[in-house]
Formats: sequence, structure tokens, C-alpha cells
Amino acid sequence: MPTSPESPAAAPIRPAAPKPSLQKLFLTGLLTLLPIWLTWVVVKFVFVMLSDISQPFITPMLQNLATTYPRLHWLDDQWVRTVLALLATLAVILFSGVMARYVLGQRLLRWFEALIGRIPLASIVYSSARQLLDILQTKPDGTQRVVLVDFPHKEMKSIGFVTRVIREHGTGRELAAVYVPTTPNPTSGYLEIVPVEKITPTDWTVDQAMSFIISGGAVAPDSIPFSPPSVDEKPH
Repeated sequence: MPTSPESPAAAPIRPAAPKPSLQKLFLTGLLTLLPIWLTWVVVKFVFVMLSDISQPFITPMLQNLATTYPRLHWLDDQWVRTVLALLATLAVILFSGVMARYVLGQRLLRWFEALIGRIPLASIVYSSARQLLDILQTKPDGTQRVVLVDFPHKEMKSIGFVTRVIREHGTGRELAAVYVPTTPNPTSGYLEIVPVEKITPTDWTVDQAMSFIISGGAVAPDSIPFSPPSVDEKPH
């Protein structure tokens, strides 16, 4: 008796899917874990940096409490000290933000800045960092803040932040001081002096550029300008 087309025996036998090679499995696992590892590196850097600020004050206090009250010996554990130091630092940051909005806090900040200004090396570091943060938080005049520059050579581009526009001695040509941060830690980077006509402006905000840098380019728009605008395209 012939087999009908509807019977299971008539169904074509599909070949078994090829097993993925060891190399493909490794690449899949690497691409799966890479975002997790990148997030861990950045978060660990920030958390350790914040907790280390309060460690010199929190650690002796917890050790004294653990010695005075033996039942609280768990206070001397490393993870407890780290968590409490982190919370203490966050509390100080929030308190500073609240105080900076009031007259008393602003007076204390000016007094602190005047005190720092009397210390030779500290005054340079503090004033430079303060000016950089103020620049990144304000909108630029005439020049876009987030730009692309030819770095490390003219066939490649890097994200940079224009911190200032100066003029070349003698010719008067406009030069941009551009800070080029590194990935995934944007607190380190390079300072480039680039002719304004050589930079490629973007419409990115500082937050968008930071997301692009920290994510290694994973968080990015669908399109981006790559070449500097021509003379006809530049706004007059």
C-alpha cells in the first residue's frame, strides 16, 4: 500500500544542524561576557575610588566598635568597611550638592577655593579641573563642544571635547584645544591642538559622547559625520 503524502513517513528528513566549532563557541561566549566585564570594570573603578575616600575615617571607627562590642565583630569585615565607606562618601557628595545651593555652602566653597589657591601645586590642579568641569557643563560659543579629530592619524577619527579656542601667533588662525578621552575610562586621555578647520563638528551632547566612549562604540547613533565640512557648508 503506497504511503500517502500526509503520512509521517513521507516527510523529508532534514539534515542535522552542524555543531558549532570551538572557535565559534569561544567568540559567542566572549561577546556575551564582554559587556558584563566592561560594566564591571567601570563600576568597580568608580565604587573603589569612592569607597577609598572614606576608608581612613570609617576603618578605625569600625575597628574600635568591633573591639568594644565583641558581638559586633562582623563590622571589621572588609566588605562591611567597603560598603559603609561607599555610603559615607555618597552621603558627603549629596550633602555637598545640597549645601552648594545655599548661601552658606557657597561661602564655604569660596573659602575652600581661596585656601587651595594658596597651595602652589594644589591650586593649579584644582583650578584646571574646576575650569574643565565648568566648560563641559556649559554650551560652547561658536564651536561645537563634541567633535571628531584626526587621531592617531588623518585616516582615523577620535571623539574629542573642545575646551577652548585660541589663535596662532602671527597668523591669527583659530586653533582648538581638544581633549581626547580614552576607552573605557574617560578620565585619562590626550590633549590635542587642532586647527578649527580640521575638526569635524557633531550634534552630540556631552552625555551621548560619554556613552559612546565608555561603551567602546556600542552605544552610538546610526550615522555620524566623518569629514570636516567644506567652506560652503560652514555657517556664516
